[in-house]
Amino acid sequence: QVQLVESGGGLVQAGGSLRLSCAASGSIFSINDMGWYRQAPGKQRELVATISRGGMTNYLDSVKGRFTISRDNAKAAVYLQMNDLKPEDTAVYYCNAEYGRYSYPAWGQGTQVTVSS
Repeated sequence: QVQLVESGGGLVQAGGSLRLSCAASGSIFSINDMGWYRQAPGKQRELVATISRGGMTNYLDSVKGRFTISRDNAKAAVYLQMNDLKPEDTAVYYCNAEYGRYSYPAWGQGTQVTVSS
């Protein structure tokens, strides 16, 4: 199995920055894609960014140019650098990894990001 632990959330003013970190453990050799999701109050969970093992990335349109996803395969970690944060970025952010032959999902516990206006 793969376990994910997130950190880096907090309270920041609009225009500020935060860096989220996610450390994987367990069967890390079997991890394929990793990503970050978020869920704002009263809204569905949405995919924010993904990154393949080879470094190919995709982003939610509303965060393009502001957020950067990266990963360190040696450390089995994935990061989300969030710049120019907006109040609408306020959400619980979840790390995700797909692993194994059938892309079994692993989820972090979530970390709160609050952006004040």
